[in-house]
Amino acid sequence: MLRQVHFYTKVLLVLIFFGLAVGQAQAELTMVEKLLATDGAAGDKFGRSVSISGNTAVIGSYTDDDNGNDSGSAYVFTRSGTTWTQQVKLVPADGAADDRFGFSVSVSGDTIVIGADGDDTSGLQAGAAYVFVRSGTTWSQQAKFNAPDGAGADFFGSSVAVDGDIAVIGAPGDDDNGSYSGSAYVFVRSGTTWSAQAKLTPDDGAADDEFGNSVAVSGKTVVIGAHYDNDNGDNSGSAYVFIRFGASWSQQIKLTPADGASLDQFGESLSVSGDTTVIGAYRDDDNGGDSGAAYVFSRSGLTWSQQTKLLAADGALGDNFGYSVAVSGETVMIGAPGDGGHTGSAYVFTRTKSTWSQHNKILAADGAVDDWFGNSVAVSGEIAVVGVYLDDDKGIGSGSAYVYWPKSFSWIMFIPAITGGSL
Repeated sequence: MLRQVHFYTKVLLVLIFFGLAVGQAQAELTMVEKLLATDGAAGDKFGRSVSISGNTAVIGSYTDDDNGNDSGSAYVFTRSGTTWTQQVKLVPADGAADDRFGFSVSVSGDTIVIGADGDDTSGLQAGAAYVFVRSGTTWSQQAKFNAPDGAGADFFGSSVAVDGDIAVIGAPGDDDNGSYSGSAYVFVRSGTTWSAQAKLTPDDGAADDEFGNSVAVSGKTVVIGAHYDNDNGDNSGSAYVFIRFGASWSQQIKLTPADGASLDQFGESLSVSGDTTVIGAYRDDDNGGDSGAAYVFSRSGLTWSQQTKLLAADGALGDNFGYSVAVSGETVMIGAPGDGGHTGSAYVFTRTKSTWSQHNKILAADGAVDDWFGNSVAVSGEIAVVGVYLDDDKGIGSGSAYVYWPKSFSWIMFIPAITGGSL
């Protein structure tokens, strides 16, 4: 009888804490930890790129010098309870000066893809990307990607995205539809072997569009930015959705905002989660020159439509809101690194049914002018990572990143202690 009472007491405690978590699911985010590279140094720009999947975060440091000047690196951090620790520093087996490994990063489960857009294997700055996989607590390099038709100045690896066994690599300098028209490549994994499945180019690609400057993947959906496309005026920008049928990829739609204008650079950043994609236009002028905006598009069946345009409630001249974006389920985070004299900030928006509302604004607790807090953002569930690549904790421009989650999470972490570690 006592065992039953003890069991139900534990269950009740868990339900109470779960209720608190649900009731505060949209509570104000709180900083859990500031992440720094254990060997960080001036000019490393740790935080130029960030990605998170569950309890694993990856931070790019593309001007780190382990393999030569600006050869680059990336750091993996993992969470245990409320503590994040550096698990490993990743550098490629063949890293070299000016490779810029870590310019872009993406993680999905136990797989990380890292771009090195300055790699010279296929020509000067043709670019490359690397795959690392985890077994237990050990990470190892599984593959190196080069574009099958790579050439100098393609900058393959400027953007990367991975979801399960699908990786997408952007090459905004590719010239198939004219100089710097751009392209993106899809690689798929079978077992431990990766192969190139498709090269994606838009049906209306043109010189200087830089299609592939940003990429995102969710399941069988890929979204690719072309921030210098000119449909709504010079450098107004656009984004394209591709979907997979079997082993074939086809363009589903081209997305442009209803009020797009010259120089908005819609598509500078983007993210996709299921049937929702968020696209940044950091030079939009609604709240003043280059104040910035982001747009949410949603899919119903085969049709995409603009659901809303997001603006910062306190947006102002030069904020660059939309320079970085991330979406996970019903949560969107948007970086505004130009806010406060490039001190920077990030905003959280949440969706209820089809309505999006600004939930809170995040500032670095120790932020300073020219840190560029929000130059990169990532979200997984309700955990967010914000990059600050010009932070100076370990020297000028050494960089950092911050981890945030709802305050209610701190209560959840105590459940094992309260219940004795199990039910």
